[in-house]
Amino acid sequence: MLQTLTKRSDFLTANKGLRNARAGFVLQTRPNGGQGMRYGITVTKKIGNAVIRNRMKRRFRELLRAKLPELGLPDHDHVLIGRAGGVERDFHTMAAELDKALERAREGKSDPARGRRPRRGNKGSGSGGGQK
Repeated sequence: MLQTLTKRSDFLTANKGLRNARAGFVLQTRPNGGQGMRYGITVTKKIGNAVIRNRMKRRFRELLRAKLPELGLPDHDHVLIGRAGGVERDFHTMAAELDKALERAREGKSDPARGRRPRRGNKGSGSGGGQK
């Protein structure tokens, strides 16, 4: 039986696990200490308006419900993070990409960390703008 992640702390914990990025989403997986197979979905406001974000969440939910019972990792949390290209992508293409991402997670493989990107507006250090 699939359970849904609802607490922010569960999402933050999953963020420390394995990451497998694809064109339409990022899959995060992390062991959850025997709490069963759980999933969560995150789509930020950068993706689009509420209609687009909800459409993407519905597609992700359907993908996860179809794939996790057979391919998901037992006693792990699975979090799908929406990316900008995910709304227009073909459903079957995304299903194949999720299969590959789950396979990599099962093998214990993860994409390399790319580090933090600087926030917008920070144009470097020490060149004006500060108080004296």
